[in-house]
Amino acid sequence: MKYIRTFNESTNTSEIEAICKKYNITNYTINEDGSIDVDGNVELFNKGLKVLPLKFRKVSGYFKCSFNKLTSLNGSPQSVGGWFECNDNQLTSLVGSPQYIGGDFYCNDNQLTTLEGVPQRVGGDFSCGDNKLTSLVGSPQSIGGYFNCSGNQLTSLEGVPQRVGGNFECRDNKLTSLVGSPQSIGGYFNCSGNQLTSLDGGPQSVGGYFSCSYNQLTTLEGVPQRVGKYFSCRNNKLKNIDYLPKYYKELYIYNNPISKIIKLFITSNELVGISNRKNKDLIMDFIDREIIQQDKLLVNRLVEFLDDIDKPKNREELIELLKNDYEIR
Repeated sequence: MKYIRTFNESTNTSEIEAICKKYNITNYTINEDGSIDVDGNVELFNKGLKVLPLKFRKVSGYFKCSFNKLTSLNGSPQSVGGWFECNDNQLTSLVGSPQYIGGDFYCNDNQLTTLEGVPQRVGGDFSCGDNKLTSLVGSPQSIGGYFNCSGNQLTSLEGVPQRVGGNFECRDNKLTSLVGSPQSIGGYFNCSGNQLTSLDGGPQSVGGYFSCSYNQLTTLEGVPQRVGKYFSCRNNKLKNIDYLPKYYKELYIYNNPISKIIKLFITSNELVGISNRKNKDLIMDFIDREIIQQDKLLVNRLVEFLDDIDKPKNREELIELLKNDYEIR
């Protein structure tokens, strides 16, 4: 341990040393202003803290102050070489946060209504899930890992970083639009559980899976044309499969009106196969069948018919209705 010999009059060296000993903080340097630099990690997890016990300046490792009763980040280090974690506190503001983060930044499960004060560059992941955020203005503009803003009260993605190296999660908010989202996502993109009626403005390149399930979508217009893994649009209001991505490995489309059509022409086991199929050949084969002849109007009419009744008596009867150009009354 080393010390700077000249201190401010208000600096109480022995008190700082006692606090460091209490919280098992070692390899520290006391600075002239009473702050400390730590060569290593700071572990203040679940200590019942209402305020940070010291003023930190630099921490070369990680800084962890989660599961306390903090209402402010005053005293936080301004530079953290590893990750910074302040989850599960009572924070309403991130003012005082470190301005340099080499690793991840986690501020989940607080009472945040704004991201004011966060660093503009985060080397790893950034997660602000399960707060009370209504806006993402002030978000870091450079994210090396994933970005998670799930479980808030967001209606817009304006303000998010435009390049995200890892995954992007904005599920379980109140989003009505994807305008403002990054156009390129290195990992997966998950916007499920919102109030989306359109995918316009969403990313155009997704390296992992793309999930827009549990929304109010009637069209897939705006989806990326290439999805690295599976594409999930289940539990929406889709009446056709127009605008499906051209490239993906698996497709999950059940619990949509279009699913009712598919069930008429294949067995239930085959329907499960559609959900996990590595390409869309089976569905496209269905759409291309002579009975439909790629007539989108006829497909929509069939959906309306199935909505109008509980079940057709049998498939043959329904086919006859379609052949006779049945119109809904």
